Amino acid sequence: MLEARNLSKKYGNTDALQDLNLKVGQGEVYCLLGQNGAGKTTTINIFLGLISPSGGTALIDGVEAGRKGRTNHLIAYIPEVVQLYGNMSGLENLDFFSRLSGHKHSQQQLGSLLLKAGLKEEEHRKKLSFYSKGMRQKVGIAIALSKEAKVIFMDEPTSGLDPKATNEFTVICKELANENKTIFMATHDIFNAVNVGDKIGIMKEGRLIQSSDTTTINAHELQELYLKTI
Repeated sequence: MLEARNLSKKYGNTDALQDLNLKVGQGEVYCLLGQNGAGKTTTINIFLGLISPSGGTALIDGVEAGRKGRTNHLIAYIPEVVQLYGNMSGLENLDFFSRLSGHKHSQQQLGSLLLKAGLKEEEHRKKLSFYSKGMRQKVGIAIALSKEAKVIFMDEPTSGLDPKATNEFTVICKELANENKTIFMATHDIFNAVNVGDKIGIMKEGRLIQSSDTTTINAHELQELYLKTI
């Protein structure tokens, strides 16, 4: 579903990304670890079509990312801080953003999407200004679902979440993967990466320097590997 072929990005004399090669299958969760500036967000932005690579190719379902918007219908993005309208309810935000992407849903369908994303029914009509970060994130997931996206990109999705909200997020991601949604996330959260991910990559200075399958590594081993590589 996702493939990077010798992907690179230069800013002047700085290599933000160097010869990145990776593949992510349908229904897989791929977690990309690395310090700030390692190239994680650059990778996501290339797949989103927000920036163009200096070399190589990023493919989404076999189509080059960003090429005249041909992959826009396949993808959704949930940033570290989900930008929503505080004076509108979760339901209203979902309705607004799903319409922006060309999808019109009934109130019942919108409510079902919020429930699927883990937001309790009594919270649907509350204004976003009263939502926690975890609740906002669930609205972001519902927006991604409303687009019927095949691939969901996430940037630091568990940053600032308490253990309960992090666990809820993990459960939702696994449910989405079971429905053949592909999830690609940049994260610092080693323990959540092991819990939610199928594959894990570690980046340093724009290069993918380690790749692991979570069936062959535990959180302690990953932490030791991560500390050695950074």
